[in-house]
Amino acid sequence: MKADTANAGADPELARPELSPTTQPAVPTVKGYSVPGEGSSTAISVVTVIVLFVLWWMATHFGWIKDLFLPTPEQVLTSFGQAWSGDIQGGKPLSEHLYWSLFRVFAAFAFACVTAVPAGIAMGVSRIARGIFDPPIEFYRPLPPLAYLPLIVIWFGIDETAKIVLIFLACFAPLAMAARAGVRSVSIEQINAAYSMGASKWQVIWHVVIPAAMPEILTGMRIAIGFVWTTLVAAEMIAATVTMLMRVLGPSPGTL
Repeated sequence: MKADTANAGADPELARPELSPTTQPAVPTVKGYSVPGEGSSTAISVVTVIVLFVLWWMATHFGWIKDLFLPTPEQVLTSFGQAWSGDIQGGKPLSEHLYWSLFRVFAAFAFACVTAVPAGIAMGVSRIARGIFDPPIEFYRPLPPLAYLPLIVIWFGIDETAKIVLIFLACFAPLAMAARAGVRSVSIEQINAAYSMGASKWQVIWHVVIPAAMPEILTGMRIAIGFVWTTLVAAEMIAATVTMLMRVLGPSPGTL
């Protein structure tokens, strides 16, 4: 008995009382901690837009900038009303110009999606498809659309076909490369797990590869739609009579 008491006094671990299961040590808290970028920025964005409009109004009404270089908000609203009713530049309403521009954009983008995404998936799962599609895509992908615009005009004329083909080529390459990257990013463990459960090659592609590649494909769509809007400016310079670009540049001598 005396030996046990002596051992307990010598070893602090034996002398420490045991904590009950409900007793938990206090967890220290850090004040002012937050994840970087956490929180909503909507209010800041609204205030920023209001400040920009106020600065615009002050710069034009106080004479800081001449109307020739920066029109007043009232002049912009008046011109917008005239453009919407078709009183300026060609006599066609703004809605018709907007319709044709959107038609060119989404027709080319939809055609690119139904062709580039399957081509990219095929490049990712087949070396034969990769050998066929890689050379032409890698050849024209770095070229700006204005570089092959003369060829498009020579081959397809100046009708709507040339405009849609030009926009289609601008977004085909990023869509195909994104789909290929998405297929190549699928983990081998997922593929082997599907094969071990008796799936065929086409079942693996349809149920494993394509769903796993969808984030990359959607990212490629976002990138491609940005190329579409920038290429629209070049496409609508091909003798277009109804276009949003004409609202900026004015009608050309051939369209008056």
